[in-house]
Amino acid sequence: MTTPPADPAAPLGEHLLAYLAHVRVQRRLAQRSLVIYEAALLRLQQLAQQAGVDLLTLQPQQARRWAARLHGEAGLGPRSIALLLSVWRGLYRWLGEQQQVALNPFDGLRAPKAPKPLPKALGVDDAVALANFQAEGAEGAGVDAWAQALDDCIVELLYGCGLRVAELVGLDAVAGSQSQGWVDVASAEAHVLGKGSKRRSVPLGRAALAALQLWLPLRLQRLQHLERAQPGEAALLVGPRGARLGATQVRARLKARALAAGMPAHVHPHMLRHSFASHILQSSGDLRAVQELLGHAHITTTQIYTQLDFQHLAKIYDAAHPRAKKKTND
Repeated sequence: MTTPPADPAAPLGEHLLAYLAHVRVQRRLAQRSLVIYEAALLRLQQLAQQAGVDLLTLQPQQARRWAARLHGEAGLGPRSIALLLSVWRGLYRWLGEQQQVALNPFDGLRAPKAPKPLPKALGVDDAVALANFQAEGAEGAGVDAWAQALDDCIVELLYGCGLRVAELVGLDAVAGSQSQGWVDVASAEAHVLGKGSKRRSVPLGRAALAALQLWLPLRLQRLQHLERAQPGEAALLVGPRGARLGATQVRARLKARALAAGMPAHVHPHMLRHSFASHILQSSGDLRAVQELLGHAHITTTQIYTQLDFQHLAKIYDAAHPRAKKKTND
């Protein structure tokens, strides 16, 4: 993130220098942050000089005009404006504590909202190819088959069930008194602990069940072999040493599988959750069902996937509808 250019030759005024010293000493800001603060304070000083305004008597009306100028004339983005306003609010808050000003003219001023980027999702064909990918040597016995089964479970539970990575690594093989979540193969359900400590159950599809039925015996064999190292490990997903996999390990394994499968983009666990939601919405159009499956507290959070669905429909239209194509004369 960059701050607007300031004149390096212009010295900061007395009060601005004092505030900069305050954040350096009291808040122990890093050098990079101090440079950003100094540039923001210089910009404020320049605005005041151009308008012939004393910063200690700045009024909210003038502050609003300056904020509007940042967005209009300066062409700054929402994040850059938010950074400037944050520094300026902090300055006046401190000046108020020093009894130098009676009000904070930047209170209540907010930068324009930055557009939220759409979540990235794999296409259906790519997601299925990733789920079906077989590493070389995985058909035989031994470590390769064990690793293949583990990775199959990771992909099927992320893409097939739409789990968050934290929910995935929190799963146990069976329900226990200390379990955050667990899988129930008999009822074809995964019970997870989501955000806000909210529990939900999600169905296990045929592919996820098949992956689990292959993985669970291999997991048990590995733990029995390593019983002295990890006695009584309850985790569903365990690494080569028999310990519960962490989120970092899941990301690394998924990244390696995606690279080996020739995926067109960097694949991370949340991308598979996005793909799960997008693909179900494309097929069913049932936003409420997707909300329940994802464990979203508010439907507005789920509605972002309608935009992904619209993009999908727009591509189909462009590719198939006669009116979307320019006719050429033979």
